[in-house]
Amino acid sequence: MSSIESGSHRPPIVGTPSSDGARWDGRWLDETGTAHFAQRLAASPAITNATLTLAGDLGAGKTTFVRHLLRALGVQGRIKSPTYAVVEPHRAEAGPHGALSAWHFDFYRFGDPREWEDAGFRELFASPGLKLVEWPERAAGLMGAVDAALTIGPEEAPGDDTDFTDGPRQVTMQAFTDTGRRLLAALNT
Repeated sequence: MSSIESGSHRPPIVGTPSSDGARWDGRWLDETGTAHFAQRLAASPAITNATLTLAGDLGAGKTTFVRHLLRALGVQGRIKSPTYAVVEPHRAEAGPHGALSAWHFDFYRFGDPREWEDAGFRELFASPGLKLVEWPERAAGLMGAVDAALTIGPEEAPGDDTDFTDGPRQVTMQAFTDTGRRLLAALNT
């Protein structure tokens, strides 16, 4: 589905903040909407030292969002899913906020909390930079403070059991800290 429907242009990202400003609910009509959402977050200086969790079923679009966000922050080269490696480090040398370190975690296969210490994750989460965490519930109680949680899911029509791999997404972002609220503010500019 494109952002142009029925002959009229519709924005690829549509959303509204909650009344308390701690939550944003919206939708991505297509991958262009995902990219626009990522670009808005990347424009906020708060992203440079944030921890974001990403929730959604397999195929929801979590890694696609991460790729768009890291590109918008100036990361060059291949951006692959850390599904088997658990973490992929990234570095932007000349992004919109200067040099930036980022780590993309995927705890889908994470099973033993002792791995946390052995792998040095405590040090990574304590260091400056962006942390993007897929399947955070598998590392519950081990991560530090989370600034914001992004939940992505398919937009389903009632009674429709179609594969929504490329369809619109319902998106919610909830802020838990001042950093998270600054990120939410970037979505409303």
